[in-house]
Amino acid sequence: MDDGGAENHEKLLHKSSTGNGTTSTDPNDYTIIKEGEAEILMHARNEVFFNKAQVNNRDLSIAVLRTFISKRKEEHAEMLAKRNKAARKASEDAHSGPVEEEKEEAQTMHDSGKPNGECEVHMDPSQNESCDISPEPFKTTEGKAPEEPKPLRVLEALAASGLRALRYACEVEGIGKVVALDNDKASVEACKRNIKYNGSVALSKVESHLADARVFMLTHLKEFDMVDLDPYGSPSVFLDSAVQSVVDGGMLMCTATDMAVLCGGNGEVCYSKYGSYPLKGKYCHEMALRILLACIESHANRYKRYIVPVLSVQMDFYVRVFVRIFTSASAMKNTPLKLSYVYQCIGCDSFHLQCLGRTVEKNKSVRYLPGFGPVVPQECNHCRKKFNMGGPIWSAPIHDQEWVASILANVKSMKSRYPAYDRISAVLATISEELPDVPLFVSLHSLCATLKCTSPSAVMFRSAVINGGYRISGTHVNPLGLKSDAPMDVIWDIMRCWVKNHPVKAQSPDQSGSVILAKEPTLQANFARAVASLSKAQAKKVARFLPNPERHWGPKLRAGRHITSKHASLLGPEAVNNSINHERDECNAKRQKTDNSTSSPS
Repeated sequence: MDDGGAENHEKLLHKSSTGNGTTSTDPNDYTIIKEGEAEILMHARNEVFFNKAQVNNRDLSIAVLRTFISKRKEEHAEMLAKRNKAARKASEDAHSGPVEEEKEEAQTMHDSGKPNGECEVHMDPSQNESCDISPEPFKTTEGKAPEEPKPLRVLEALAASGLRALRYACEVEGIGKVVALDNDKASVEACKRNIKYNGSVALSKVESHLADARVFMLTHLKEFDMVDLDPYGSPSVFLDSAVQSVVDGGMLMCTATDMAVLCGGNGEVCYSKYGSYPLKGKYCHEMALRILLACIESHANRYKRYIVPVLSVQMDFYVRVFVRIFTSASAMKNTPLKLSYVYQCIGCDSFHLQCLGRTVEKNKSVRYLPGFGPVVPQECNHCRKKFNMGGPIWSAPIHDQEWVASILANVKSMKSRYPAYDRISAVLATISEELPDVPLFVSLHSLCATLKCTSPSAVMFRSAVINGGYRISGTHVNPLGLKSDAPMDVIWDIMRCWVKNHPVKAQSPDQSGSVILAKEPTLQANFARAVASLSKAQAKKVARFLPNPERHWGPKLRAGRHITSKHASLLGPEAVNNSINHERDECNAKRQKTDNSTSSPS
């Protein structure tokens, strides 16, 4: 923000209120909120939505955006290098062409007796493409830095106060333009006010528009390098237009806060919005991530596009995914190989995945076929209960570990520029240790609850899995969750061996735990401590799951809602009391003004 921004506070408020008489001109009605290098003016009446808890979301988005810009530069340099190489090859072929052409013509005349021009020439298509490239644009000296890609065009589809757009413009180098949209007049007015308040950089890079995000994105196809969707609730209605407005190789950042729907509270609603049926399991938050990814992929496929997830996070009260979008009709055919249905036992919570598709190679050609099934019998092999079926979900990797390492390195190198550094660095560190190719996870406490037994330590259980020849890791979604490529047969055998050394009380024979323990383990578990049983974070004693920074940390009220005492659980009693007192003062001022006007002589 410019130095004179605070001094022009009152002038700015007066200027922004001249369009209509609704905006308050009293500076005391506004609070200055600073986050990162941006500042916004917030009205006490909750006229425009602002959520303090989303600082984690905004910080993580800035870190990913910085990494995206650096990766984009690397890809651009590689592309220029390939073009330069092709241009040099074309230039060499052009110089040596006439001599070879004369020899070829003489040989052709000798072989066929046909005059020049009548013989058939079959050229390799790749050679033809390289010959068509003109070497003129690539006359650059050796060692000269490659031409920089164009500055990024960013779209924040649901801007509200514009804080996110302002932080992108002020904090991320390499951004040319940030377009902030909202279909609420008060929000656009507030956004324009905040743009002016943040000075010259914001004025030159950020522009605010009153528009329906869906219509705007559909009328600006493949124009934005990055599109950010952060709605209040479900993003499903915006996805179809969002996947079309991103350039090829661009990025879509998408948040979903309707966790009750995505985690199985309303399965039918989730299916209507996302095209997938959720299951209530300990892994429901990771399943929510994978449902959102599958939904984005289905929208992208309609336009011969597909997604590549680089980071997927469940944090606080929402899920947030970062995906790149590419166009390829052939690569799009691999989508069924990345989706699976989930079968979850209603008794012991064992789960199994069934892939939608498979491929068969024959004579160097690939055929796409339906997946084999069923992967489970009518009754669970472990406890003889039925299965619930959910999905389809995204069963391919949800993170790119190379990207995660780059993002984490960027966050650590710029620690002072991230207000939520502790939280996002802990999340990224945990994600960096996740097994990338293992969908969903088991909960150690859930396994013990099924068997009614005491719980082994996480280190002991991890050691038993590792000693059995399998991999295991934690998950950023749940501190008690464990990802492993060990099948459920092995998991239950390990627990049977544990119960033999730590007996449980007799249970009803029809309970799931009794049925599981009635079988003898085929694998003898070794609980001796394995070297890899501790994660890197645990070995360094770094906290991975941090408590909320303050009470009432979570989603706030929609903009324009009347704040009453029932909102104390969301906002805290202090915020509610301040709002009520503010309204009382306004009412008293209006009443006094009315009394004065009626008592004045006519």
